[in-house]
Amino acid sequence: QVRMMRLTVLALALVPGSGLVSAPLKQRISLISRHSQVSEEETVETAPVVEEAPAEPQFDIKELPGVSAPFGFFDPLGLTNDMSEARILYFREAEIKHGRVAMLAAFGFPIAEQFHPLFGGQIDVPSYIAYQQTPLQTFWPLVVLYIGVIEIFSVFTFISPFENGEYWQLKPTHKSGDFDWDPLDFKPTNPTEYKEMATKEINNGRLAMIAIAGMVVQELVTGTKLF
Repeated sequence: QVRMMRLTVLALALVPGSGLVSAPLKQRISLISRHSQVSEEETVETAPVVEEAPAEPQFDIKELPGVSAPFGFFDPLGLTNDMSEARILYFREAEIKHGRVAMLAAFGFPIAEQFHPLFGGQIDVPSYIAYQQTPLQTFWPLVVLYIGVIEIFSVFTFISPFENGEYWQLKPTHKSGDFDWDPLDFKPTNPTEYKEMATKEINNGRLAMIAIAGMVVQELVTGTKLF
């Protein structure tokens, strides 16, 4: 209200020929009004601009590496519908590990049948029974122990079952299949390039799992080498 009265008096004082106030008084009123306006502007506090932190991307299984044409996201039985993120990531890591082993197996399975210098070169049998012909057959517990020593490091990437009572769940901070082992520095730093390379690895691993299964079945059926 006070401000409105000041503005009214000022308007009347500035109207030409109004005669309501004298010229000196008009000047004083004008100065008071200007000073009041400046004071009000100075007292207005500018609200600090708060920058909102970028929202963390929501987990979406359809955005994981490995989802590619022609099938896209392939889960016809809906096995992942009610599955938690940690559980999905656990199975994704298992898929990557099996794919890597299968790629090595699919490469070595036929080669070992033609080129077998180990153990004196005397093991010349189909690959599906080659292990039984080696001295390792007697010391198989040591082989299992060696595999276990390597695999035990994966335990540190699991969520402790004492935290939520659930087993076989992967920590969300761990990237599936990433064990900080990249001696040749192949891993891309760009997220898009990394996803593309991871997709290629997963798809090749899937193909290798099918391939090695087919090789073993063929030798089981025929009892002879592949070539």
